[in-house]
Amino acid sequence: MHEHNSSRRRRASVGTGTVALSLGLCLCAGQLIAASPAAAASPATAAVVATPVVAAAAPAITPQLAATTSTRNLPWGSTLKVTAKVIDPSTGKVAKGTVRLQAWQNGAWRTWDTETVRSGAVTLAVKPTSSVWLRTVFTGTGYNQKVTGKVNVKVKASGAKVLAEAKKHKGALYKFGASGPSRFDCSGFTKYVYKKAAGKSLPHKANSQQKYGKAVAKSNKKIGDLIVFRNGSYGYHAGIYAGNGYIYDSPRTGTRVGKHKIWNNNYVVRRLVA
Repeated sequence: MHEHNSSRRRRASVGTGTVALSLGLCLCAGQLIAASPAAAASPATAAVVATPVVAAAAPAITPQLAATTSTRNLPWGSTLKVTAKVIDPSTGKVAKGTVRLQAWQNGAWRTWDTETVRSGAVTLAVKPTSSVWLRTVFTGTGYNQKVTGKVNVKVKASGAKVLAEAKKHKGALYKFGASGPSRFDCSGFTKYVYKKAAGKSLPHKANSQQKYGKAVAKSNKKIGDLIVFRNGSYGYHAGIYAGNGYIYDSPRTGTRVGKHKIWNNNYVVRRLVA
């Protein structure tokens, strides 16, 4: 009996160990400890983790950008036009996006005009009042930004600028011998305006002013031209042509600077700015 019982206990112990191993467990120092997941998992039942495949982004294309200006010497008051064309070198077709016209001002590039490129070339337009450096910049989806080299556009004094300066002083009182900026006599007014608008120096006397600039036929006079009225050949009054038979001038004591009709035909026209 003793041997029989002992034999049964041994068989039971072996059976227990077999069950434990089949369950992925082990017996150590009387404790039941779970085997590691790696050891417990079989090749047939191990989970397979798939690594996602990320498609590489297509590299951005650097477009070809060409820009031309309508002129490099712009009369004041005129509109400057810049034509830009952008080509995708991979297709030879127009690259769609946005073109900005920028000017260098106060230490930074500032956008003056913006146009969207859809097909063909785009035209940007600005009216600068002084000489300036300009450039164009293209941006578009799938493209690297493209910037043209800077170009200098010189803004020249013009008749329009002279007239614009003359208009600023409308209402100023006449004062004999005064040459601005708040009061003027006739030649003092023309002297001040041409200096301010075009950097031209004139003497403070109408008779002397008629000798300056280029002589122009009355039929060819333009706004901004100097008009000097004469008594015989002596110049006694000066004004600035405003178009349609009018001048801006400072007529006489008790009057103010303003736009007045040309009252007689004895005058000469002198052109001081283009």
